[in-house]
Amino acid sequence: MKITLAQLNPTIGDISGNLDKLEAVLKQANEEESDLVVFSELFITGYPPRDLLERNWFIRHAEEGLNRVCEMSNAYPEQGIIIGVPLPTGETGGRGLHNSAVLIYRGKIEAVRHKTLLPVYDVFDEARYFDPAVENSVIPFKGEKIGLTVCEDAWNDPQLWSRSHYETDPVASLACEGATIFINISASPFSLGKQEIRYRLVRQHAVRSVIPFIFVNQVGANDELIFDGSSMAIDSEGKCITTLSSFSEEVITIDSGMKGREEDWTPLPEIESMHDALVLGLSDYMRKCGFGKTVVGLSGGIDSAVTVALAVKAIGAENVTGITMPSPYSSDESSDLSCELAENLGIKFESIPITDIYRAYINSLEQPLDMDEKIDVTLENIQARIRGNILMAYSNRYGHMVLSTGNKSELAVGYCTLYGDMSGGLAVISDVPKTMVYKLARYMNESGAIIPTGIIERTPSAELRPDQKDQDTLPPYEILDAILKLYIDEGASIADIAGMGIDEKTVRWVVKAVNSNEYKRRQAAPGLKITSKAFGTGRRMVIAAKYDI
Repeated sequence: MKITLAQLNPTIGDISGNLDKLEAVLKQANEEESDLVVFSELFITGYPPRDLLERNWFIRHAEEGLNRVCEMSNAYPEQGIIIGVPLPTGETGGRGLHNSAVLIYRGKIEAVRHKTLLPVYDVFDEARYFDPAVENSVIPFKGEKIGLTVCEDAWNDPQLWSRSHYETDPVASLACEGATIFINISASPFSLGKQEIRYRLVRQHAVRSVIPFIFVNQVGANDELIFDGSSMAIDSEGKCITTLSSFSEEVITIDSGMKGREEDWTPLPEIESMHDALVLGLSDYMRKCGFGKTVVGLSGGIDSAVTVALAVKAIGAENVTGITMPSPYSSDESSDLSCELAENLGIKFESIPITDIYRAYINSLEQPLDMDEKIDVTLENIQARIRGNILMAYSNRYGHMVLSTGNKSELAVGYCTLYGDMSGGLAVISDVPKTMVYKLARYMNESGAIIPTGIIERTPSAELRPDQKDQDTLPPYEILDAILKLYIDEGASIADIAGMGIDEKTVRWVVKAVNSNEYKRRQAAPGLKITSKAFGTGRRMVIAAKYDI
């Protein structure tokens, strides 16, 4: 059977636009004499629609979209369509909604299968919206028996979990029922290392059951989540028939009876996948939110340099403005490096000194705050907030989105200023640890001198007081990032981390800083998720609490 894998980038809620994409693929697949075209999970609505699923009008529009697909199908009578859509259960109890995969053929719905395993960990909260399927069965189609599953249904593998999340294995059950081919439609978000895990998972299903496996994943970004695509077809021996591109739309038609290639598939290198994910996340966030241009504050430091370079990759130099805002404590080197960076990137560049505004603040606040020239956190934050106000003023005047430039290490311990450097519509690198920011900068320079060497090699400093260095306040970033990964990503305790040979006093300081700055992160701009545990919907910690680790 000839099967077309349609790896597309839907927009949440844009049912008409999503179906226009679908229609173009149906025409292409028809020219290739495809028997079956497979789209991703909840493709009609885009994934994840979140609380839109609780609106009756939204579900009605989704059903109308499904009817439109049936009408399109009439034009291609020999071509089946598998597509994801939310469907009412028709029951009075429960959530009243299924996450469904529908097979359409010759203008009619031939079969409907619902998602069985509803994830409720990390960024997922599907039990909030959906009821699970009570049963599943193979679907006879064109001489095959399709074992059709939806995303998480393929993730109950004992090698994945230290403790199984689920009691049933839908893929194994369909194999026992006589499936001759597995098809899984997914919206599986990206994180570093996940492409390889996903490939091993699909391959193991194929090898264990001796059944070919087709996996079609969504591509694109929706809010904090980035979907890498990386769809694939695996033969019954676990060999790769084809893999689709990562981080871009692609449509490929294969024959399910093809034998896979002998050489094994290898994922993108970590730093390349991180770069491509951030570029896609930024470009989609701006496009889907209706922004065409952006403005970034340039400090002469590594974080703002990487952020603005990613912006140029995502939306083009002509759509990016960099603004440097020197204060009394900014070095000439910072301004010079910012200017050099802007010239390298070919972006519009502005310099707006803030010394006079800063002095005016001090004079205005001298009496009520007993203000003097002694540099404390009050005066440091005033400088950061002046800069935030200037960027927001530029945004208001010209309609540019402000990108905040803080990294994960700083956001974790609160080394950032609310309503200052945290101002913005998107926090592009807020899930990138500081040590990875440097690796990202070096990777971006492999194709040419983009980020000046002086920025990469200089000692990190916020330059909010004389001779300030980040390490005056923070542990060395190599140590800080190691502690943060263990504590945030892996859930280790202070004793666990100290037991690995890291100074316990340092560990306690970091853990306390992480816990006490939850209130800041709750007010931060949305960030792009690229690690296994990002700040955002996948990490729900309380603010008003007191607990021992």
